Amino acid sequence: MKLLDGKTLSAKIKEELKTEVIKLINNGIVPNLGVILVGDFAPSVIYVRNKETACAEVGIKTQTLRLKDDISEARLLEIIDNWNKDNNIHGILVQMPLPQHINSQKVLDTIRADKDVDGLSASNLGHLISNRSDAIEPLFYPCTPSGIIELLVHNQIMIEGKHCVIIGRGELVGKPLANMLLAKHMTLSLNHKKHPINATVTICHSKTPNIANFTRQADILIVAIGKPKFVKKDMVKPDAVVIDVGVNRIQLNNRIPPTTKIVGDVDFDEVSTVASAITPVPGGVGPMTVAMLLKNTVKAAKQHLKNLIGN
Repeated sequence: MKLLDGKTLSAKIKEELKTEVIKLINNGIVPNLGVILVGDFAPSVIYVRNKETACAEVGIKTQTLRLKDDISEARLLEIIDNWNKDNNIHGILVQMPLPQHINSQKVLDTIRADKDVDGLSASNLGHLISNRSDAIEPLFYPCTPSGIIELLVHNQIMIEGKHCVIIGRGELVGKPLANMLLAKHMTLSLNHKKHPINATVTICHSKTPNIANFTRQADILIVAIGKPKFVKKDMVKPDAVVIDVGVNRIQLNNRIPPTTKIVGDVDFDEVSTVASAITPVPGGVGPMTVAMLLKNTVKAAKQHLKNLIGN
């Protein structure tokens, strides 16, 4: 069984990004990521802090705006519009989830496509979903799905022609990942070459009956359902590749004093005995998501420099 180590791969990507950032700085551009955090939801606070730290590691500046959870939607959209016009901010990230009184998709769609480093605006997703031969590629691919594909390709796991089963139809992972796996190719971080994708894709979700009938067909099983240790050994085809996107904190009552532990949506101890390769939690998909955010931010800054030179 091979452990798909996202932490090590993300470190390699960061090292390459450091070189690209130095080149940008030498040309008078300091990559700058504008981050908006609404409220004090504990996981979001931690995620933003981790992203700030990762940016600092490669030389990306962060400008974080921490807002109260009672901010109006109109005021939030106004802030984003101002950042859209600010040439010193190259990427904009709005940390999800947002309070219920704010329309999340409306917020994401307000971000200019060339600053949408999360790749979740209607513009970028629309280009992703389009499958015409003359289709325009999205400026930015969503971070978690692209991180998953990078992890597979780097570990020399064949995607083309394989049956990929995704558990979860969410807006952040399931839906964009399904379309990315259907794509003909994708340009990778480390070698900057287009790599063939061309998978066969099945999506399962909470209303899928007999879900194990589908998961047992998967050459590559990707799980993003938000239920701790949901996937068991008997749900996985022998020698399948298993990607665990889940991050769940569970209580360990058998410890004195009781403590908590982070686990995925896959029962790692069971499934690792039958899978040919599997991601750990933590240390698998999570670091790759952050690495892709850094990659997109550097790409946005490079495009800004290109526009300046062109002008």
